[in-house]
Amino acid sequence: MTFQTSIAGSLPKPSWLAEPEKLWAPWRLQGADLVAGQRDATLIWLKEQEDAGIDIVTDGEQSRIHFVHGFLEHIDGIDWGKKTRMGIRDNRYVVEVPTVTAAVKRKGPVHSNDMRFARAHTTRTLKIELPGPMEARELAALGVDVIQFDEPAFNVFMDDVREWGVAALEEAIKGLDCKTAVHICYGYGIKPNIEWKQTLGSEWRQYEEIFPAINSSRIGMVSLECAGSKVPMSLISLLSDKEIMIGAIDVATNRVETPEEVASVLKAATKYASPGRIYGCSNCGLAPLPRDVAVDKLRALVSGAALLRKETSGK
Repeated sequence: MTFQTSIAGSLPKPSWLAEPEKLWAPWRLQGADLVAGQRDATLIWLKEQEDAGIDIVTDGEQSRIHFVHGFLEHIDGIDWGKKTRMGIRDNRYVVEVPTVTAAVKRKGPVHSNDMRFARAHTTRTLKIELPGPMEARELAALGVDVIQFDEPAFNVFMDDVREWGVAALEEAIKGLDCKTAVHICYGYGIKPNIEWKQTLGSEWRQYEEIFPAINSSRIGMVSLECAGSKVPMSLISLLSDKEIMIGAIDVATNRVETPEEVASVLKAATKYASPGRIYGCSNCGLAPLPRDVAVDKLRALVSGAALLRKETSGK
């Protein structure tokens, strides 16, 4: 089926699990109650995605405070009581992060239980998002269909991407027999990212510098930001050998796209890539959005893809 749909990964936490519309929000539950709450939230979002018609679902990252911190919480050698201020995305904004104080060591599987639970509760294609290799092969063995590596910094440190970033990505997918993807966006729809975008001029051409190297890699899919952005759609012609997740949902606004707007973004992509390689997706994670807005955006994405599917099939 052409124009299948997915999301970048994260979805809003229910208000009883963490403070809504906020990144890095602390948990409102503890111990066994927290685990149960995370499982309940995962079930809710699997159901919401299925009801909306999303083809490739995620667990919404309901067991993670943040896509990076959710992994680091389970690593020895990191002191969460000692925070260090650190510039993010080439000092676009500053965040207090946990500090490495001893040898870093993984205690055991981190996201395996989350994916085992999600796999048991959906028959849809299941995707997980990782900020690095971590435990990719373990997750594939549990039945995860798509492993996506989130690399928003690829749009900032372009020289590093060419020098060693793609090589690291290749190492991360080594030994995987499932589909692989890399997600490269312009960041969550938070104030520092929105302000940064306003400095990028009339065309955002960061992708142009990194797509050739990514196209030469063994990664299977590329997820990128297109909705409400100034990325020239023609740049996806540089990904001639990849499946492409076209961001047709803007995560920097609470306004819900119409199906026609979604279809228009996806249709523009068909000028540069065959329909069979195009997936409808969100620009980035939906975590900071109100829950009802996120649900409506899921439905708009699916409806827009269906409109275009009907148009291109002539039915």
